[in-house]
Amino acid sequence: MDTIVLDADRRIRGPYTLGAALLGRLVPEALERSPDLVAAHDIEIRVAAPGLGITARRRTLAEGLPRAQRILIPGARRTLRIANGLAEFVRDHLERAGPLTVTADNLGEADPTDTELVEVLRRRIDPGLLRIVPGGAEPRTGPLRADFDRFRDEGFHHAMAEAGLEALRGTSYASAPERRRLLVQRVAAALEAVEREDEARALYDRARRDSTDPRHRATLAYGTAMILVRHHDHARRDPEEALAWINEAVTITALLPDRRERAFHLGFDLNGKALVEVRRGRMAAALALVEEAVELAERDLPGEHPIHRLVLYANRAQLLARAGRVQEALADYAVAIGADPGYPDYYLDRGSVLHGLGRHADALADYEAAIRLSPPFPEAYYNRAEVRYATGDLDGALTDLGHTLELDPEFVPAYANRSGLLAAAGDHDAARRDAERGLALAPRDPHLRCVLGQVEAAAGSRAAALAAFDLALELDPDLVAAWASRGALAFESGDHAAALDDLTQALKLAESAELLFNRALVHRAAGRAHEARQDLLRAAELAPDDPDITRALAGE
Repeated sequence: MDTIVLDADRRIRGPYTLGAALLGRLVPEALERSPDLVAAHDIEIRVAAPGLGITARRRTLAEGLPRAQRILIPGARRTLRIANGLAEFVRDHLERAGPLTVTADNLGEADPTDTELVEVLRRRIDPGLLRIVPGGAEPRTGPLRADFDRFRDEGFHHAMAEAGLEALRGTSYASAPERRRLLVQRVAAALEAVEREDEARALYDRARRDSTDPRHRATLAYGTAMILVRHHDHARRDPEEALAWINEAVTITALLPDRRERAFHLGFDLNGKALVEVRRGRMAAALALVEEAVELAERDLPGEHPIHRLVLYANRAQLLARAGRVQEALADYAVAIGADPGYPDYYLDRGSVLHGLGRHADALADYEAAIRLSPPFPEAYYNRAEVRYATGDLDGALTDLGHTLELDPEFVPAYANRSGLLAAAGDHDAARRDAERGLALAPRDPHLRCVLGQVEAAAGSRAAALAAFDLALELDPDLVAAWASRGALAFESGDHAAALDDLTQALKLAESAELLFNRALVHRAAGRAHEARQDLLRAAELAPDDPDITRALAGE
């Protein structure tokens, strides 16, 4: 087994100091042995080790635009995709080249990108193929090397926060106004991304005391509003205060004298106000705001800011889909994806709309496009599992959910879905393990509580099942599966009145042939033949080819 010594101290090269050093050893070998493997991981390698000069195979619109027009900043979870892609590259290369031991000095001084990468490498690669052991070198001293453009473009939020806060201590609006304004905006956004919203808010408040620049103050107001509607602690969200701040931003940007500058900044703020209105439950107002922003962009920004425009179209598509205007939503998604076919995220959103329409083949194609265009994307596999299950591919669905959790062991919805599939398949022990793993991460997740109730019911633990369903409904009174499951539990125990109440509530929330069929069974058991037939007739309208419904109507 080969052994190499690498230094992970973030002061050497910032984010992916260790990752870049490891790739520097492995990529040249891989280019000789299997260049296709390098090409398959071009994004991940270029993000972690730009100095290797790997040719881009997958590209997005942003890469050909001036930096000021690249308004899509990667979210905090993107580095997990990068780490998983790098782990797959390292694993596949070492399977050809032979095992490796890495002595990693200064792991305690590593940037969070490298800390995450080491965790993923250890979790996903057999220790017989790759061992990472801590070394004993002395850490470096001094500040982090700052590359603020790279930090922003790649979503290296921890590095932006650390280096940016240090840089802000050495600048002022008087000595370097443009640099100070840009740093405040970038550092505050990074702090918000890593759930340090109080520090971000303090930066904004300090900047308001120090600056009278109108455009900057509008940006500060916008940023404050976004903290108030996107705070990671939902209990600390305040849409009403956010409305006051976003209105200040809109008021200022509406007065900017330059037509193009006004169209961009006002459109940006109107889009932000739409999110505030969504949080306030005013969906029609949100849609009107995004439509106004789209009109501004199309009228006053011809040929400029293409990412701004595609973001507006994608956001309008989301609101149209929520309003039930799905064909218009699909048209807007087509515009956004057509403008940047290399950007993976909007394929996921469009796939969900297509899945809801029952266009499973089209939804599958969109999810697979996201998988193809992106480093390993847990959400894409999770969504594809839903389509596979809907089309009867239970094994494929379980495989995708398993891969989702391999990529992200904290992806709680995947535990809920896999537990539900396992319970339906009769594997109650495995279903319970998944439910308990998910609940360890999210104890108040209503879907997991519901699935745990289904497992308890299958095991004959009626009291535990009822308690689980009751808690699920306390957490989410609109959870159809919990109403239906509690109704089935009541029916099995002979409590027809309770079963009818629960199934009726489930049907009020979401009518389906399955629920109507089940309520018909309860009606028939309770001696209510007319009501049972009415439910079966309606179920037959919704599912005319269902043999169970046909037989029940025929009196079999």
